[in-house]
Amino acid sequence: MIDEKTAREAVIRAADELFYTRGVQAVGMDAVRTAAGVSLKRIYSLFASKDELIVAVLHHRTTIWDAGLATTSERATSARERILAIFDFLDAWFREPDFRGCAFINAHGELGASSSAVVDAVREQKRTFQEYVARLVADAGAPPALAPQLAILAEGAQTTAAISGSPDAAHQARAAAETLIDGATGRLDR
Repeated sequence: MIDEKTAREAVIRAADELFYTRGVQAVGMDAVRTAAGVSLKRIYSLFASKDELIVAVLHHRTTIWDAGLATTSERATSARERILAIFDFLDAWFREPDFRGCAFINAHGELGASSSAVVDAVREQKRTFQEYVARLVADAGAPPALAPQLAILAEGAQTTAAISGSPDAAHQARAAAETLIDGATGRLDR
């Protein structure tokens, strides 16, 4: 018998893959059980409900998102480049063969009207991303009003890439971000 932490991680990973690929509502707990190799009884001892599992998956996705942003940002050599690294991260993500859009936007679209726990988890992730962008903007010495503009560009790029099936939205959003940053900071040279 696997320990609780290992079982929990297996269930979250399996549910994450299934939810992201098929959609949250299309996946039953039997499918999660089969993919995770963990009994339903054990799953329900780890997660009291499917909603609780969905929230755990969203927290897992937040960890992946934050780590990806941090890794991409580490290569940047200036505050401006750290902001633009957001769009480089998106470009790499959009090119992954299993890209299906933002799991948070997808979950909100499926369950926003029926699950306050999912709405809260999605809003928390979006809020922390906006705070991350605001810190980068402050580090760059740009006006605070730039942060929500850049966050909207990133969010819009995710939706556009998912719907169009093309990663080009990241490059286009990066170009728009450069224009916004340069305009906000008075930078005329490139």
